[in-house]
Amino acid sequence: MTNYGTIPSSSSPGTSTKLEYISRAKERVKAGLGTRRPWKVMFNFRSFNFPGNISEAGTRARTNIAYFTMNYALVVLIILFLSLLWHPISLIVFIVMAIAWVFLYFLRDEPLVVIGRTIDDRVVLLVLGVLTIVFLLLTHVTLNVLLSLLIGVILILIHGVMRKTDDLLLDEETTGLLSTAPAAGASVGAGSTSS
Repeated sequence: MTNYGTIPSSSSPGTSTKLEYISRAKERVKAGLGTRRPWKVMFNFRSFNFPGNISEAGTRARTNIAYFTMNYALVVLIILFLSLLWHPISLIVFIVMAIAWVFLYFLRDEPLVVIGRTIDDRVVLLVLGVLTIVFLLLTHVTLNVLLSLLIGVILILIHGVMRKTDDLLLDEETTGLLSTAPAAGASVGAGSTSS
């Protein structure tokens, strides 16, 4: 009974490992959300106007989609989530897939390796997106999912075409989001040439 009232000097190894994992997960989520652009930049109404021609619209859309990828993904996921509020089973499937997204895409700090092959992040993004849609469609909310995705794509395209990219070029060049950032900037005023 001589140990009664004393505080143990070390915690159990399982507890410290869990706390370490949770703190690493929080840091990775913050870092992942760090690629999200500020909403004020995305919706800077002084940066909106109609494009001069179709090639400028395409250039704007490509640049904005590359620059605001995380924001656009969040918008589509929010629209999808809101459309599933009246379908509880589909909402549960959506939450399960969201957990898969968190562990397989957002919380990974190393490349995903399957059968000795490194899987590119874009492939992981595509596979998770397709699986999410397929599993939701299997819960008989086909119309909700398709309408949500259609609304999301339309909103992304409207924003991508309407938002000027002049103020985004410096950030793109420094972050390396687009490999053709200088060409995209040069093609806004003149006709674009494809390589």
